[in-house]
Amino acid sequence: MNMILYDRLWETMKAKGMTQYRLIHYYKFSAGQLGRLRKNAYVSTHTIHVLCTILNCSVEDVMEFRKEEAKKEE
Repeated sequence: MNMILYDRLWETMKAKGMTQYRLIHYYKFSAGQLGRLRKNAYVSTHTIHVLCTILNCSVEDVMEFRKEEAKKEE
């Protein structure tokens, strides 16, 4: 199973001094979208665009694609 992971988002936010509270209350970012990101669930490219704009970063600073290795049959 291939996955999009958002672990990099939390690292980028920490490095830039951005909190979830500030995203929600100052930038009016959706708490629901933050919840989806925490669960590595689907979010739209618009959401990624908004985060990259707020954080002044690139897509690679927010998300990564991880391809699962195929299981070898023994």
